[in-house]
Amino acid sequence: MTEHVRVAVIGSGFGGLGAAVRLRREGVTDFVVLERADGVGGTWRDNSYPGCACDVPSHLYSFSFAPHAEWPRAFSGQRHIRAYLEHVADVFRLRPHIRFDSEVKMMTWDGERLCWDIETTSGSLSADVVVSATGPLSDPRIPDIPGLDAFPGKVFHSACWDHDYELRGKRVAMVGTGASAIQIVPAIQPLVEKLTLFQRTPPWVMPRVDRPISGAERALYRALPFTAQLRRGLLWGIRELQVQAFTKRPGQLGLVEQLAKRHMARSIKDPALRAELTPDYRIGCKRILLSSDYYPALARPNVDVVASGLTEVRGSTVVAADGSTAEVEAIVFGTGFHVTDMPIAERVVGADGRTLAESWARGGGMEALRGASVSGFPNWLTIIGPNTGLGNSSMILMIESQLNYMADFVRQLGVLGGRVALDARPGAVRAWNRRVQERMRRTVWNTGGCTSWYLDANGRNTTIWPGTTTEFRRATRRVDLGEYDVLRLPVRQKVSEVGA
Repeated sequence: MTEHVRVAVIGSGFGGLGAAVRLRREGVTDFVVLERADGVGGTWRDNSYPGCACDVPSHLYSFSFAPHAEWPRAFSGQRHIRAYLEHVADVFRLRPHIRFDSEVKMMTWDGERLCWDIETTSGSLSADVVVSATGPLSDPRIPDIPGLDAFPGKVFHSACWDHDYELRGKRVAMVGTGASAIQIVPAIQPLVEKLTLFQRTPPWVMPRVDRPISGAERALYRALPFTAQLRRGLLWGIRELQVQAFTKRPGQLGLVEQLAKRHMARSIKDPALRAELTPDYRIGCKRILLSSDYYPALARPNVDVVASGLTEVRGSTVVAADGSTAEVEAIVFGTGFHVTDMPIAERVVGADGRTLAESWARGGGMEALRGASVSGFPNWLTIIGPNTGLGNSSMILMIESQLNYMADFVRQLGVLGGRVALDARPGAVRAWNRRVQERMRRTVWNTGGCTSWYLDANGRNTTIWPGTTTEFRRATRRVDLGEYDVLRLPVRQKVSEVGA
């Protein structure tokens, strides 16, 4: 007999562990967390490249239900964030529910039994409800570069860092100028003989106002927890006030651009290099990056900035779109992730036999009711789903809102009673996403003049939430059954058949 559980959670990053904690608080203990790796942490487990750190303040980048008084810095590094997630798994006794080395190969909805059949690398099971918390930053993307397969040196992505490979004294190509690259560049620049940075589009960079959190401060947070809550509240409030400039009045960001240019000018004295590093789009259109050592590293004599993307590899020679070349021994890709084409979508088969990827392709791109439910995929919820991303604040705030929605979803199933499923109505999904896209039109992410990973292949912004975290919290506080079709087993169907 196939094992059957009430809820199957996919992934053990912030979203998956948060879902597990919330399920236990709702009295649901019949659940498993399926994790493809051998440890918890999600993107903070996988991304261990030199300099890896968060660009959201530590006290805002943690669960409200699991405050942490021991953050060592204002902006914490990867090692400490992963340790925090390990701590959450231990404190909330989640490890008995976690199944490591259990990558989901396929999830198929069974309309006759009203449950999901799940195939993993460690075995099969079925579940009444699936909560997909794989996250958008889980599957690295390396562009298809002619000749890359024949490169004789070392190649790896920032999310798959090879710590056994010694970069010291090597000639290295860094491809990309996103959030990972601006942390990697200053971390490896002092080590390498030559660093060639391939910059397709320059980012806007603001100073990273980081500092150690003193022992006295940490002692205060331990003794008087409300002081840490006040700090978190202040950090949150400042970012809530900033949202209007991103979503309604992008013109107000001009002052921020001037501050960013001054930040660059303090380190980059060469006018030609400064021109290459100055973006031609409105700040905020791409994520604003934080670094106080990126520009100083670019000004060092062993760094070359190629203001063009990598287009070809000829043996050990890397070739840019402008024709410039460099001889390198290693290529590091900081080229992001599959965000608008999440690979998990190819492994979810809905009620009509189509995969989630096929369903979204037919509809013109990713979309989900309140960022969580997709029509034709009953009892399937996603954490950090379409249009739930943020451009200026902490994703933990959005995750906790979606956990509220998940909790009420499971609660409603219990209230309805019996073997039951909820399937988002097509009209409700369309209405929600029409409102989201209408609000998106005025935002800096759509009007700022850039091409970013926020946009899908059709140029539609399917990743960012065009409002405040408060608005999203209100929108996901509870499930509206009017937005769902209620599915029940036929009268002849026996509940005992579900786990068969």
